[in-house]
Amino acid sequence: MESLRLLYKVGHGPSSSHTMGPRKAAEIFLDKNRDAESFRVTLYGSLAATGKGHLTDTAIREVLEAAAPTEIVWCPEVVKEFHTNGMLFEALKGGVVVDDWTIYSVGGGNIASPDMPQLAGEKIYPLTTAREILEWCDREGKTIWEYVQDSEDADIWPYLEMIWQTMCQTIENGLNNDGVLPGGLKVARKAGTYWVKAKEYGPTVSNRSRLYAYALATSEENASGGEVVTAPTCGSCGVLPAVVFHLADVNNYRPIRILRALATAGVFGNIAKTNASISGAEVGCQGEVGVACAMAAAAACQLMGGTPWQIEYAAEMALEHFLGLTCDPVCGLVQIPCIERNAVAAARAIDAATFAILSDGKHRVTYDHVVAVMKETGHNLPSLYRETAEGGLAKHYNVVY
Repeated sequence: MESLRLLYKVGHGPSSSHTMGPRKAAEIFLDKNRDAESFRVTLYGSLAATGKGHLTDTAIREVLEAAAPTEIVWCPEVVKEFHTNGMLFEALKGGVVVDDWTIYSVGGGNIASPDMPQLAGEKIYPLTTAREILEWCDREGKTIWEYVQDSEDADIWPYLEMIWQTMCQTIENGLNNDGVLPGGLKVARKAGTYWVKAKEYGPTVSNRSRLYAYALATSEENASGGEVVTAPTCGSCGVLPAVVFHLADVNNYRPIRILRALATAGVFGNIAKTNASISGAEVGCQGEVGVACAMAAAAACQLMGGTPWQIEYAAEMALEHFLGLTCDPVCGLVQIPCIERNAVAAARAIDAATFAILSDGKHRVTYDHVVAVMKETGHNLPSLYRETAEGGLAKHYNVVY
């Protein structure tokens, strides 16, 4: 598995696969073709189907048009074999193509292609399944965050501290911002209102209301193009920060415990990324919000004092109950149903962690089983339920209203 630096990335929303990945690809292509007279970028599959709502064209133009005029060609009907989020970059001189590059945005802001393995990060984690890691924990007498410490370099802790500070700042920004989100759906921001209303209720409702507010704050910042952390993606960026921020606020955890929880969460995100996918366009929203819920459940269970086996149980339970979740963004925007899903998943993560901490950690279905099923289920989903805005709520909301 790759470094957690390639899982947790700071960038601007609304989509890691549709915004961050294409922007990164455009920057690489521009570096090779700074003398081009014009550019043409053809978007395929999901990138073309929902790219306008996800601001894919804006992300690419912001990079390339600083150097030369740029044409965007939309081809949603063409789905490439390697990955649905395909892009063809072309540099032109005198109307003639002088360089071209086909590249894919594979989720979480990462790009890849079959013939360019150097784009993938170095594999620094020798163990890639939850079972192997748990057996290592038993053998070494260590916990999951120590597997991260033993595999990464010493700079991973300052990096995770930066990630945590960015998450906190995004929540603060979201709580303090009001108004309507861009895109035409006229979705009003709710985070600040939920946080204020939390003070009006008893402890149980108040705690849950504040958790919702934190998830909404991050997701609304993402939907408006604000700075967020992929956890594991932009579309699911509200779950993990909300859970950890809420638990840290309630229990006043020491900073190092928070960083260790993020490290543990990252392991479960990496397992899903390595053995299945975190791309909504490839496996549906189960790979985004579902994996984010698993990561948050693992972090919460560790903060609660869970053993490695209880932590794995929490992650397994969280992801299991998101199996089959479709990605059907209304109008191709990361707003409906995405924002509410982040809030609900944050609550479910704490429920899963609580359930697991009450157990002895023994269970029949493992996290590895669920990741394998997620991959199989995602590939069996029709394309209209995989971030193309052709089915589900994306279709029926428009039909009804």
